[in-house]
Amino acid sequence: QVQLVESGGGSVQAGGSLRLSCQASGYTYNMQCMAWFRQDPGKEREAVARIYVRQGDTYYVDSVKGRFTISHDSAKNTMYLQMNSLKPEDTAKYYCAADSLTCRTAADIDYWGQGTQVTVSS
Repeated sequence: QVQLVESGGGSVQAGGSLRLSCQASGYTYNMQCMAWFRQDPGKEREAVARIYVRQGDTYYVDSVKGRFTISHDSAKNTMYLQMNSLKPEDTAKYYCAADSLTCRTAADIDYWGQGTQVTVSS
């Protein structure tokens, strides 16, 4: 089992920045990827960014490219999402995710964090 704990959410005005963190613990040695998803009430959970922890390859949804940066510190077993130039449409609950194969869609994911709320006001 892998446990994931997010932190760093909050409220910010449009144009501001936040950094989310996700601490992984437990049986992490075969974890291939980690990712951030987000979800608004009544909507599907959307993949925002993912990182393959050994290769360092990263992928982003088009709406956040150039504004968000995903990274992973293997020594701390912690993933980050630096969010700059935030927009009201970025408002959602953000979830940390991890998987032993791929993190492309919510259906792929083995492990989820509890989520952290990000609210961007105009």
